[in-house]
Amino acid sequence: MTDHPFDPENWDDMRALAHRMVDDAVDFLQHVADRPVWQPVPTDVKARLQAPAPRTPQPPEQVYESFRRDILPYPMGNIHPRFWAWYMGSGTMMGALGDFMAAIMNPNVGGAHHVAPLVEHQVLDWLKEMVAYPKEASGLLTSGASAANLIGITVARNTNCGYDVRHEGVAAAPGALIAYASTEIHSCNQKAVETLGLGSAGLCTVPVNADYTIDVTALKEQVAKDRAEGKVPFCVIGTAGTINTGAIDDLNALADFCQQQKLWFHVDGAIGAVAILADNVRPSLAGMERADSIALDLHKWMHIPFEAGCVLVRNEPAHHAAFSLTPEYLARENEAKGLASGSHWFSDYGLQLTRQFRALKVWLSIKEHGLDRFGRMIARNVEQAHYLGSLIEQQPELELVAPIGLDIVCFRFKPGLADGEQVSEERLERLNRDILGELQEQGIAAPSYTTLAGRYCLRVAIANHRSRMEDFDLLVNETLRIGRSLA
Repeated sequence: MTDHPFDPENWDDMRALAHRMVDDAVDFLQHVADRPVWQPVPTDVKARLQAPAPRTPQPPEQVYESFRRDILPYPMGNIHPRFWAWYMGSGTMMGALGDFMAAIMNPNVGGAHHVAPLVEHQVLDWLKEMVAYPKEASGLLTSGASAANLIGITVARNTNCGYDVRHEGVAAAPGALIAYASTEIHSCNQKAVETLGLGSAGLCTVPVNADYTIDVTALKEQVAKDRAEGKVPFCVIGTAGTINTGAIDDLNALADFCQQQKLWFHVDGAIGAVAILADNVRPSLAGMERADSIALDLHKWMHIPFEAGCVLVRNEPAHHAAFSLTPEYLARENEAKGLASGSHWFSDYGLQLTRQFRALKVWLSIKEHGLDRFGRMIARNVEQAHYLGSLIEQQPELELVAPIGLDIVCFRFKPGLADGEQVSEERLERLNRDILGELQEQGIAAPSYTTLAGRYCLRVAIANHRSRMEDFDLLVNETLRIGRSLA
């Protein structure tokens, strides 16, 4: 072994390989539309990816060739312009380079006196300004909205239950602790409530209106009923863009109710919070700025490469009190000098002491494009959703299954029968499942699916900066072609 066994044996060879990798990366993104949206991983590749770990070194060039052969050709597909399945961003070149440079610097952003926490502070200030939050509010970059929602709901539980939950635990509660959300809430919120020791019964799901927004009247009645039974309501979770249809709850009405009832108001904005940047969405998000905490996903509609989420908390002392713990080995005895100086450690605001430098790719992306360009791109996706909706409405064999919320279109193929009878729901589900499978297996497009009011349908979530109007023409034409051939 050399004195530095993990550095390259030949820096010039590594430089040449790195240049080649960057060239391949640019080509991969530049020509992404020329490839199938998705293709399955072949059996021989799966077999190689189940081989045991090598015990001896391999030349870097050989390692990279293995990557080019077995990994690069088989991505999930979310970087392709016709990927509209799960709600995911498409990434950017600058964001990817930001991840690379963050890994080169390789800092731990739990705390201490170095530049990475300053970059995260600036990014958080930009995001607070974006959603009209006060500058003195708190925040933390997270792996995604699942972690952000967990943090926000944790602060709500520790702050708003009438006793010291962090010290005494949930067993000391005077009654069952209850958070509220609509039946359309994302499942990560239920996981958060369960993780906090409240059980699945700790999340009360409230019925929705015909447009899939929370029924505020039903919410008020449920809270009153629960209080009368000795339960302890502590939080309402509003949704800024539901996962099924993109519906946005009446956030002002929820803020008013929470203020009246002294309930913590948390907004799950994983899908739609960043759409505050878009002129054609901003009015629908009125009231989000009144929330006590907000969860955002930057790796969705802002296309920061995974992972990049954020939680913002209006009450900084409450956020700090929910997580701060400073053992002796992390004590900051002299905050004015040295590496451990600095009073604000991000490890005091979440579960992680070890934190990656995810702020760099966000910082680079926002500086490269500016927030206004993000807003225009989001507005274009919303326009594309309504364009797709208009195409569907022009076809007798296609049916919109729900109102178009934000950028999500839910529709199905519904052929008529020669004798005028209706096709059974069971047969329609089988048919649309087969259409979805063919669209994906043939590499044409990648929508996903959901079930709304008992009706199985294709779900097209248009959060893709590479999508063009003609991509939606293709989707409709291919859905009709496949549907007719199967029917």
